[in-house]
Amino acid sequence: MSAREMLAEHDRIFVEFARTLAPSDWKQQSLCSEWSNHEVLAHLVGGYSISLPSLGSAMLVNRGSFDGANTAVARRLAGRQTPTELINTLVGLIEHPKGIGKRFPAGLLLGDHVLHHLDIALPLGREVLIPGRIVDAVLKTEVRVPNPFVPAKTNAAGLSLRTTDTGWSFTNGRAGADSHVEGLGIHVAAALGGRRFALTSLEGAGVTQLKDRLT
Repeated sequence: MSAREMLAEHDRIFVEFARTLAPSDWKQQSLCSEWSNHEVLAHLVGGYSISLPSLGSAMLVNRGSFDGANTAVARRLAGRQTPTELINTLVGLIEHPKGIGKRFPAGLLLGDHVLHHLDIALPLGREVLIPGRIVDAVLKTEVRVPNPFVPAKTNAAGLSLRTTDTGWSFTNGRAGADSHVEGLGIHVAAALGGRRFALTSLEGAGVTQLKDRLT
């Protein structure tokens, strides 16, 4: 299964999850410090549809900051559309992405969407039903592909990682005896993606190293 196919599969799963959330859930803070759950949803829709000129304009207004532009676009879209409207828009974009959604590498986009799924689900204490093979694909990309927006590859350096549910593992050549980190795949992926919330669900001597990197 290609990364693009896994992306579509994940996003359909996310839509089913998103439709179970109450209005009060969308107002809650996500694991992204800048965004509510509603704004995370808006970010996913914006990332699937914004044009390059529109993104460039947003960056110009935000003094060249990609993160600032992302935040501005997400907040503006969340102010215009309710969660239900955004979910309905996302459904159409899954099969017919627009703008940078068609150009951005599918493997990196998959990681972005899975992480944001976790950003909403984990603090709400909701069950995450992402197939293990999709989580494994995200982990493989995190530890091997440099990402200018999420330093997961750097966070994984020198660690010996293992998922207790899927059996995925990765050991950096420099990993020492105190570098072991293990846990459910979603928690390993979230931690490598910079989410400190997931650290308490991981075990191993290497968790201390990973925690220091996320501070």
